[in-house]
Amino acid sequence: MKLPFGILATIAMLMMFGADMQHPAIAVEPSEVLSNPVLEARARAISSELRCLVCQNESIDESNAPLAHDLRVLVRKRLLAGDSNAQVKEYIVARYGNYVLLKPPFIEETYILWFGPLALLLAATAAVFVFYKRSAGVPPDPAPLSDEESRSISILLGEPGEHEETR
Repeated sequence: MKLPFGILATIAMLMMFGADMQHPAIAVEPSEVLSNPVLEARARAISSELRCLVCQNESIDESNAPLAHDLRVLVRKRLLAGDSNAQVKEYIVARYGNYVLLKPPFIEETYILWFGPLALLLAATAAVFVFYKRSAGVPPDPAPLSDEESRSISILLGEPGEHEETR
């Protein structure tokens, strides 16, 4: 049984995109890679936990931003200087704050990072509720027409009434 060309093309595209989605993009340049594989593995582990301050939702290992490059180089320099993984992270956090961590600690200064999305969701839900509650109410009865408005409408509709003189 032969499959139509369109189905084959779709399957091929899904396979290509699926293969591409399995591995995150790595932006580490060859000039950054350390010759010591153990140190390089440590650098990659640390870099995968640090947020790119430009891209904000990528690790510095995945980002091509110049600041991410600078941070990757800084991590490797600190490792070459003999710092432990924890010391390297502490050094980066001291310079850039807890926001640089992809998983910030649950402390008072990061509550906005942890509870901000929930607060926005609750505020949006409340706004939608208030909007629909106000618009769902029964509209008030219109004010009665004045005598002048009634005469104007009668004239426009061509209805005989008080406005016509009898002949």
